[in-house]
Amino acid sequence: MTAVVSVAQLAVRDGDFAGNLALARSAAGEAAARGSDLLVLPELWLSGQALETATATALREGDERAEQLAAIARDSGMMVAGSVLAAASGRPRNRLMIHDSMGKVVATYDKVHLFGLMAEDRHLAPGDRAVVADLGWCRAGLAICYDLRFPDLFGRLVRDGADVVIIPAAWPRVRIAHWLALVRARAIESQLYVVACNRTGEHAGMEFGGHSLVVDPWGDVLHQSEGDPGMFTVTLDLARVAEVRASLPVAKDRRPDVYGPP
Repeated sequence: MTAVVSVAQLAVRDGDFAGNLALARSAAGEAAARGSDLLVLPELWLSGQALETATATALREGDERAEQLAAIARDSGMMVAGSVLAAASGRPRNRLMIHDSMGKVVATYDKVHLFGLMAEDRHLAPGDRAVVADLGWCRAGLAICYDLRFPDLFGRLVRDGADVVIIPAAWPRVRIAHWLALVRARAIESQLYVVACNRTGEHAGMEFGGHSLVVDPWGDVLHQSEGDPGMFTVTLDLARVAEVRASLPVAKDRRPDVYGPP
């Protein structure tokens, strides 16, 4: 089975909900014209990184913006994934949401690892579960930005059947070398596709690095962007996952009796 995936590297603007929605709609229209099955948007693409207002601006049940998110997927006739601020009991969550082609939310994941250097731990509540979602054409593990630094999470996603991991991010340009190395490392060690969408633009003097990329289960980069806004489209051959795992059976050779579960 193959799937066409588009990755939209948006220049997100803090607090500009209308402007960010317009960027996403435009990207969805172009992705649909390319025959995409899935469009991936960056981390907190709707609101930006202004977390000090997260409680006031987080999406709530019945929020008009929630219907606008659903409409992007419904009007384009494809799945759309990206993370937003979502209201919850207590502090808001950084929530990766996947809408199907009818605009229905078919999967959610709340960011487990909150990034203290950007005060996420002061303004948000962490998630408490790993998520692998059946999207029909793949089983997608879900992660967000800082989660990339924790291979144990990816080990759990693999054990739960993931053959693709979707990662929206807001990764600073100053550490972009880490981003590129870690995305490839997670793909290689987990033997799956990693679809990693990073934003551009800036927040409080911090510049975000772009360089969104898709890496296959062998660690080959199918496409890598530079630092400017834009979108690219790739085709994933899902049979490649089983081929790589059969040719190099890493999972079979693990020794949890020596070093414990990942």
